[in-house]
Amino acid sequence: MKKLINISLSEIKLNDLTKLKSETLIIGSYETKKINDITNIFDKKSKGVLKKLISREELSGSLGNILYLPNLEGTASEKVYFVGCGKKDKEINEQEFLSFSQKVSDAALQSKAKNVHIFIPSISVKNRSEEWNYKILARTLESNCYKYFFKGKKNQPKNNLTKVTLLKENEKKGLGAINKAMKVGHITGVGMNTSRDLANTPANICTPSYLASSAKKLSKSFPVIKTKVLGEKEMKKIGMDCLLSVGNGSAQESKFIIMEYYGAAKTKKPNIIVGKGITFDTGGISIKPSPAMDEMKYDMTGSASVMGTMRAIAEIKPKSNIIAVIAAAENMPSSTATKPGDVVKTLSGQTVEVLNTDAEGRLVLCDALTYVERFNPASVIDIATLTGACVVALGHEATGLLSNDQKLADNILNSGYASCDRAWQLPLWDCYQDALNSKYADIANIGGRAGTITAACFLSRFTKKYNWAHLDIAGTAYGGKVGKKSSGRPVPLLTEYLLSQK
Repeated sequence: MKKLINISLSEIKLNDLTKLKSETLIIGSYETKKINDITNIFDKKSKGVLKKLISREELSGSLGNILYLPNLEGTASEKVYFVGCGKKDKEINEQEFLSFSQKVSDAALQSKAKNVHIFIPSISVKNRSEEWNYKILARTLESNCYKYFFKGKKNQPKNNLTKVTLLKENEKKGLGAINKAMKVGHITGVGMNTSRDLANTPANICTPSYLASSAKKLSKSFPVIKTKVLGEKEMKKIGMDCLLSVGNGSAQESKFIIMEYYGAAKTKKPNIIVGKGITFDTGGISIKPSPAMDEMKYDMTGSASVMGTMRAIAEIKPKSNIIAVIAAAENMPSSTATKPGDVVKTLSGQTVEVLNTDAEGRLVLCDALTYVERFNPASVIDIATLTGACVVALGHEATGLLSNDQKLADNILNSGYASCDRAWQLPLWDCYQDALNSKYADIANIGGRAGTITAACFLSRFTKKYNWAHLDIAGTAYGGKVGKKSSGRPVPLLTEYLLSQK
């Protein structure tokens, strides 16, 4: 995925805003019932137009309010949008600023211009810097320009916007730190779009082999990432029978993908992200009901988010070591499919009684979580659309988080707030483990009413040798406000966390 827009930063004097020749100029304005420093400049040039609009409360400045003024007199730009920044001295929170950034992006896209200039005055976000504001704004501009293009479809969606210039009042402070933050935000937006492209691709195209090919293409574009792919023969040889059991009923070969990035000495412990890559989930023999089964192409969104995050890491190039693994399979019913009641052996040597073949994500993840022990990780995070129970518990707003290490959990929670991609911690108490008892194997693959928690309890049996966290993205990967399409989450959270690990 290439950048959809070019984003740059430039300084400007306030009085020069009306002289700026642009297809579209977007101006942030504070909430007030009187003319202020910014609106006064445009009011004088337009001979009192803005004062009238303020008096009629059409230009309110309330947070996110948009006013479109075509051919504003005295202004060199063709189209002018005013976007409300709220009260000048009032602090807002991260989610409010994200919503504001989305409104700015909406105005840029609605203008249907190729070239847009944006001037946003200082907005105070609690516990966040000016650099943070520009990072989130740049990320939002890139990610909001995303549209999925499927070759062969008539009336393809169009994205006219190709260039955005963010304007900052000339303060003679230099733009180095802001430029750096913008770059990280912009690249994170590209990572989100990379994830969305994979997740939105139909399952007849996006197979385990397609994921493997996409990982190799990413390595070709960014040689700092080294990619290795294991096929079924290689997995069978090392004992990944549990992962292989999920793909038994499919004609598509299961794949195990390892992507390695070394930005520090190889002696430094890596942070590892593990993605569930079920490219389509029928439920297997425990087949799902047909309504909304088309959405099961999104059951590989964990792997898509891992790929999008590695796309961002490859360009940002942090001075740390990061490894990503993807366990990819297609879960189909057939005469060769795993059956309820079957017992399979895991890479760890533990045996699993498969009581429900629709609880397959944990079966591919457990072998992946055992595999990564060989890297002696500093931390391991797995990402999966694992349980519908998580959607019931948290809706589409927060990602479910469970961990065997509270410091790691706190770091992830903080990264969620810092990236506006929030998670919420659920308990991983020993009292839930008994629900997974099996008469015929070491562990059953389902158990109990607390589905999200017992799924994490299952995974915890394979993570005792390192600090581990599980992210259940069933509610945040797609659906909710974004509809039946990928959200690009949790790429921002993962990128924020990985960049914070020095």
